[in-house]
Amino acid sequence: MLPGAILFDFDGVILDTEWSIYKSMLEVFQENGHDLPMEDYVQCIGSDFGTWSPETMLEDLTGRTFDWKEIGIRRNKWIREEIAKLDAMPGVRETLDYCRIVSVPCAVVSSSSHDWVDRWLERLGLVSYFDEVVCRGDAPRIKPAPDLYLEAVKRMGRPAAECLVIEDSLNGMKSAHEAGCPVAAIPNRITRGIDFSDAEFQYLSLVEFLETL
Repeated sequence: MLPGAILFDFDGVILDTEWSIYKSMLEVFQENGHDLPMEDYVQCIGSDFGTWSPETMLEDLTGRTFDWKEIGIRRNKWIREEIAKLDAMPGVRETLDYCRIVSVPCAVVSSSSHDWVDRWLERLGLVSYFDEVVCRGDAPRIKPAPDLYLEAVKRMGRPAAECLVIEDSLNGMKSAHEAGCPVAAIPNRITRGIDFSDAEFQYLSLVEFLETL
Protein backbone atom coordinates (compact mmCIF):
# COMPACT_ATOMS: atom_id res chain seq x y z
CA MET A 1 0.00 0.00 0.00
CA LEU A 2 1.35 3.40 -0.98
CA PRO A 3 1.89 5.98 1.76
CA GLY A 4 -0.22 9.13 1.76
CA ALA A 5 2.96 11.19 1.40
CA ILE A 6 6.71 10.72 1.53
CA LEU A 7 8.87 13.10 3.54
CA PHE A 8 12.53 12.99 2.54
CA ASP A 9 15.41 14.14 4.68
CA PHE A 10 17.90 16.02 2.49
CA ASP A 11 21.53 15.62 3.58
CA GLY A 12 22.60 12.03 3.08
CA VAL A 13 19.27 10.93 1.58
CA ILE A 14 18.85 13.10 -1.52
CA LEU A 15 22.45 14.29 -1.84
CA ASP A 16 25.58 12.83 -0.24
CA THR A 17 26.65 16.06 1.44
CA GLU A 18 27.60 14.47 4.74
CA TRP A 19 30.73 12.69 3.56
CA SER A 20 32.43 15.90 2.40
CA ILE A 21 31.42 17.69 5.59
CA TYR A 22 32.88 14.89 7.69
CA LYS A 23 36.09 14.66 5.63
CA SER A 24 36.70 18.38 5.99
CA MET A 25 36.34 18.22 9.78
CA LEU A 26 38.48 15.07 9.93
CA GLU A 27 41.25 16.98 8.16
CA VAL A 28 41.11 19.69 10.83
CA PHE A 29 41.44 17.04 13.54
CA GLN A 30 44.34 15.34 11.77
CA GLU A 31 46.15 18.64 11.27
CA ASN A 32 46.10 18.93 15.05
CA GLY A 33 47.24 15.39 15.78
CA HIS A 34 43.90 13.72 16.51
CA ASP A 35 41.41 11.39 14.87
CA LEU A 36 37.66 11.98 14.54
CA PRO A 37 36.06 8.54 14.89
CA MET A 38 32.89 8.02 12.90
CA GLU A 39 31.08 6.70 15.98
CA ASP A 40 31.61 10.08 17.64
CA TYR A 41 30.83 12.21 14.61
CA VAL A 42 27.47 10.58 13.83
CA GLN A 43 26.04 12.15 16.98
CA CYS A 44 25.54 15.41 15.06
CA ILE A 45 24.18 13.89 11.85
CA GLY A 46 20.59 14.94 11.24
CA SER A 47 20.84 17.87 13.63
CA ASP A 48 23.69 20.33 14.11
CA PHE A 49 26.72 20.92 16.26
CA GLY A 50 24.40 22.07 19.05
CA THR A 51 23.51 18.42 19.61
CA TRP A 52 27.16 17.36 19.79
CA SER A 53 30.13 19.47 18.75
CA PRO A 54 33.35 18.23 17.11
CA GLU A 55 34.66 21.73 17.67
CA THR A 56 34.30 21.33 21.43
CA MET A 57 35.76 17.83 21.21
CA LEU A 58 38.91 19.07 19.45
CA GLU A 59 39.38 21.93 21.88
CA ASP A 60 39.01 19.50 24.78
CA LEU A 61 41.53 17.12 23.20
CA THR A 62 44.12 19.80 22.47
CA GLY A 63 43.53 22.23 25.32
CA ARG A 64 43.44 25.01 22.72
CA THR A 65 40.89 27.38 21.24
CA PHE A 66 40.52 27.74 17.47
CA ASP A 67 39.34 30.42 15.10
CA TRP A 68 36.36 28.40 13.90
CA LYS A 69 35.08 31.24 11.72
CA GLU A 70 38.29 31.26 9.68
CA ILE A 71 38.40 27.46 9.59
CA GLY A 72 34.75 27.40 8.53
CA ILE A 73 35.39 29.67 5.54
CA ARG A 74 38.13 27.33 4.31
CA ARG A 75 36.06 24.21 4.97
CA ASN A 76 32.91 25.54 3.32
CA LYS A 77 34.73 26.42 0.11
CA TRP A 78 36.14 22.90 -0.19
CA ILE A 79 32.84 21.25 0.84
CA ARG A 80 30.84 23.09 -1.80
CA GLU A 81 33.38 22.30 -4.50
CA GLU A 82 33.23 18.60 -3.64
CA ILE A 83 29.44 18.41 -3.41
CA ALA A 84 29.07 20.24 -6.73
CA LYS A 85 30.65 17.19 -8.40
CA LEU A 86 27.85 14.91 -7.22
CA ASP A 87 24.50 13.82 -8.59
CA ALA A 88 21.54 12.81 -6.45
CA MET A 89 21.86 9.62 -4.41
CA PRO A 90 21.06 6.33 -6.21
CA GLY A 91 17.34 5.85 -6.67
CA VAL A 92 16.33 9.42 -5.87
CA ARG A 93 15.30 10.43 -9.38
CA GLU A 94 13.57 7.12 -10.07
CA THR A 95 11.64 7.25 -6.79
CA LEU A 96 10.50 10.82 -7.39
CA ASP A 97 9.44 9.98 -10.95
CA TYR A 98 7.40 7.04 -9.66
CA CYS A 99 5.77 9.13 -6.93
CA ARG A 100 4.75 11.67 -9.55
CA ILE A 101 3.22 8.94 -11.72
CA VAL A 102 1.18 7.43 -8.86
CA SER A 103 0.33 10.85 -7.34
CA VAL A 104 2.10 10.40 -4.00
CA PRO A 105 3.04 13.91 -2.82
CA CYS A 106 6.59 14.45 -1.60
CA ALA A 107 8.32 16.94 0.67
CA VAL A 108 11.83 17.65 1.90
CA VAL A 109 12.28 18.04 5.66
CA SER A 110 15.75 19.18 6.69
CA SER A 111 17.58 20.67 9.67
CA SER A 112 19.73 22.56 7.17
CA SER A 113 18.89 26.07 5.96
CA HIS A 114 16.77 26.93 2.94
CA ASP A 115 19.83 28.56 1.40
CA TRP A 116 21.64 25.22 1.51
CA VAL A 117 18.79 22.88 0.58
CA ASP A 118 17.08 25.03 -2.05
CA ARG A 119 20.36 25.75 -3.82
CA TRP A 120 21.25 22.07 -4.21
CA LEU A 121 17.71 21.04 -5.18
CA GLU A 122 17.80 23.69 -7.89
CA ARG A 123 21.19 22.52 -9.15
CA LEU A 124 19.96 18.92 -9.26
CA GLY A 125 16.77 19.93 -11.08
CA LEU A 126 14.55 18.40 -8.39
CA VAL A 127 12.60 21.40 -7.10
CA SER A 128 9.43 20.64 -9.06
CA TYR A 129 9.10 17.17 -7.53
CA PHE A 130 8.39 18.49 -4.04
CA ASP A 131 5.14 20.00 -2.81
CA GLU A 132 6.89 21.44 0.24
CA VAL A 133 10.43 22.10 1.45
CA VAL A 134 10.61 22.50 5.22
CA CYS A 135 13.93 23.66 6.66
CA ARG A 136 15.58 25.26 9.66
CA GLY A 137 13.63 28.41 10.47
CA ASP A 138 10.28 27.01 9.34
CA ALA A 139 9.63 25.59 12.83
CA PRO A 140 10.92 26.52 16.30
CA ARG A 141 13.36 23.62 16.69
CA ILE A 142 15.32 21.34 14.40
CA LYS A 143 15.79 17.58 14.66
CA PRO A 144 15.81 15.58 16.95
CA ALA A 145 12.85 17.72 18.08
CA PRO A 146 9.67 16.85 16.13
CA ASP A 147 8.88 20.42 15.05
CA LEU A 148 10.04 20.24 11.43
CA TYR A 149 8.13 17.03 10.75
CA LEU A 150 5.04 18.36 12.52
CA GLU A 151 5.20 21.42 10.27
CA ALA A 152 5.61 19.24 7.17
CA VAL A 153 2.67 17.02 8.16
CA LYS A 154 0.50 20.11 8.64
CA ARG A 155 1.49 21.50 5.24
CA MET A 156 0.91 18.18 3.48
CA GLY A 157 -2.59 17.93 4.95
CA ARG A 158 -2.36 14.25 5.79
CA PRO A 159 -2.29 12.33 9.08
CA ALA A 160 1.21 11.83 10.42
CA ALA A 161 0.72 8.05 10.41
CA GLU A 162 0.27 8.21 6.62
CA CYS A 163 3.42 10.27 6.01
CA LEU A 164 6.38 7.94 5.49
CA VAL A 165 9.70 9.54 6.42
CA ILE A 166 12.96 8.62 4.67
CA GLU A 167 15.83 9.18 7.10
CA ASP A 168 19.51 8.34 7.38
CA SER A 169 20.18 9.43 10.97
CA LEU A 170 19.20 8.62 14.52
CA ASN A 171 18.30 12.26 15.18
CA GLY A 172 16.04 12.25 12.15
CA MET A 173 14.36 8.99 13.11
CA LYS A 174 13.69 10.27 16.64
CA SER A 175 12.24 13.48 15.23
CA ALA A 176 9.91 11.65 12.84
CA HIS A 177 8.72 9.17 15.45
CA GLU A 178 7.96 11.90 17.96
CA ALA A 179 5.88 13.59 15.26
CA GLY A 180 3.95 10.33 14.77
CA CYS A 181 5.42 9.39 11.38
CA PRO A 182 6.68 5.93 10.39
CA VAL A 183 10.29 5.77 9.23
CA ALA A 184 12.12 4.01 6.43
CA ALA A 185 15.79 4.10 7.41
CA ILE A 186 18.28 4.25 4.55
CA PRO A 187 21.76 4.74 6.00
CA ASN A 188 24.70 6.02 3.98
CA ARG A 189 28.44 5.55 4.40
CA ILE A 190 28.46 7.92 7.37
CA THR A 191 25.51 6.39 9.22
CA ARG A 192 25.62 2.71 8.24
CA GLY A 193 26.87 1.76 11.72
CA ILE A 194 23.80 3.18 13.49
CA ASP A 195 21.24 0.86 15.05
CA PHE A 196 18.02 1.57 13.14
CA SER A 197 16.08 -1.31 14.69
CA ASP A 198 13.38 1.13 15.85
CA ALA A 199 12.58 2.09 12.26
CA GLU A 200 9.48 0.54 10.72
CA PHE A 201 11.44 -0.27 7.58
CA GLN A 202 15.12 -0.53 6.65
CA TYR A 203 16.60 -0.46 3.14
CA LEU A 204 20.08 -0.39 1.70
CA SER A 205 19.19 2.37 -0.74
CA LEU A 206 16.30 4.18 -2.38
CA VAL A 207 16.70 1.73 -5.25
CA GLU A 208 15.68 -1.08 -2.91
CA PHE A 209 12.94 1.08 -1.35
CA LEU A 210 11.43 1.79 -4.78
CA GLU A 211 11.12 -1.92 -5.45
CA THR A 212 8.68 -2.18 -2.51
CA LEU A 213 6.28 0.52 -3.71
